[in-house]
Amino acid sequence: MSIVNVGIIMNGVTGRMGTNQHLIRSIVAIREQGGVACKNGVVIMPDPILVGRNEEKLKSLASKHNIARWSTNLDECLSDEHNIIYFDAQTTVRRAEAIRKAIKAGKHIYCEKPTAVGLEESLELATLAYKAGVKNGVVQDKLFLPGILKLKRLVDSGFFGKILAVRMEFGYWVFEGDWQQAQRPSWNYRKEDGGGIISDMFAHWRYVLDNLFGNVRAVSCIGATHIQKRVDEEDEIYTATAEDAAYATFELDGGIIVQANSSWAVRVNRDDLLTIQVDGTEGSAVAGLRDCKTQHRVNTPKPVWNPDIANPISFLDQWQEMPTNDVYDNGFKVQWELFLKHIVLDEEFPWDLLEGAKGTQLSDLGLESWKERRWVDVPELTIGGTLNGEKVKAAKS
Repeated sequence: MSIVNVGIIMNGVTGRMGTNQHLIRSIVAIREQGGVACKNGVVIMPDPILVGRNEEKLKSLASKHNIARWSTNLDECLSDEHNIIYFDAQTTVRRAEAIRKAIKAGKHIYCEKPTAVGLEESLELATLAYKAGVKNGVVQDKLFLPGILKLKRLVDSGFFGKILAVRMEFGYWVFEGDWQQAQRPSWNYRKEDGGGIISDMFAHWRYVLDNLFGNVRAVSCIGATHIQKRVDEEDEIYTATAEDAAYATFELDGGIIVQANSSWAVRVNRDDLLTIQVDGTEGSAVAGLRDCKTQHRVNTPKPVWNPDIANPISFLDQWQEMPTNDVYDNGFKVQWELFLKHIVLDEEFPWDLLEGAKGTQLSDLGLESWKERRWVDVPELTIGGTLNGEKVKAAKS
């Protein structure tokens, strides 16, 4: 057995997502399990250095989780040859500048999404990484959720027959912050700080739809700022300048129609915070974050419209739960392990910065559709074209 220590610069892990999902439930968990054991006898051991602007937070976080290294100086971390990966979980408006620095320093890149505030910048990062020859990846965590994995198994098995339509419901009530503390940071509701549910969630919907059902070809979207005034972390009232809800329709390859509602101003009356219903000629399924239930063609009830009598069918009882035949680990951790294998063993990792740019593209086009009140086509996205006047060879399409 040989141990490969991998230095990882972790920038922005003092935030909620960075601390809980990427640090504690991913990197710390991997270290506590003894690293990532590979088939060839290699064990990959992550060696993180926590980077941020708040010295006290960094020091406390490092001490609590037995991490020896932390710093408030990103440039020094980038100059250390031991650190071969740069990870970014900062707010979106800060991400691109730091990733550019890391690419210039020759670091492999792994980051949260959206990768940048707009398509042009996201595509620039993908192109820079390709030109520099550094490996890169983007967090696409929902692909590794148990419910989504069960749904993918149904798609791959042909359970649905011809897929006709998909209905996605996401969201929950985010408290305004006055009489009860908000459970999301205030920057989410300020457009000038990179907030807005379209830029946040459409990056997710793009990779979920592309990977499960087919490439997104067109979008129609309307957004709304339902809650106009909120209270921030300092108990100050502020005006929400970004949308807190989006109602979209997507057209996919093969004519599949997707309706996707995303809202931070909705009270939940469904099985989970995210539910995805897929209807096909041979059967249907409804997936949540962990569970998935199905209804085959032969088990479909035959309702008849008659509002004059009580409904005789208990529709919710007509679905069958899929068994949990696998052991599912934390989705963020699973993708971290795959990325570490990609870096050390050169194993396949398809979720790169170009895939991240596709998410930003869909967000931009959703905002354009809302502004212009029309359907917008989603063109093919490639690394290539012109960057700073220089022709760049396409890496993939």
